Amino acid sequence: MKGTHLRLYTYESRKIHGKLVYEWLLEQARALGIHGGSAFRALAGYGREGELHEMHFYELAGELPVLVEIIASDEQVQQLLEAIEREGLRMFYARLPAEYGTLGPT
Repeated sequence: MKGTHLRLYTYESRKIHGKLVYEWLLEQARALGIHGGSAFRALAGYGREGELHEMHFYELAGELPVLVEIIASDEQVQQLLEAIEREGLRMFYARLPAEYGTLGPT
């Protein structure tokens, strides 16, 4: 199948409506019928401000970048982006064409 690979970038402690943004994004995707999504915490990263955020054993959690990835139909991805816009949530994303499917016995 052909669709879209959506990559959304946030920080692990960022919240919306009392929920962590990455959890909210995954819940929204599930509600739209998207079959799967994942959130990954980075070891290090920086955003448009250029400030480097790195994992150190002595720091409190919360400032590390989180990547949320979803592969779905173009329509489902568009609906998710519109939901993010409606909430006024500002975030960077990348939208890439994808070919996807399932291998092996059912």
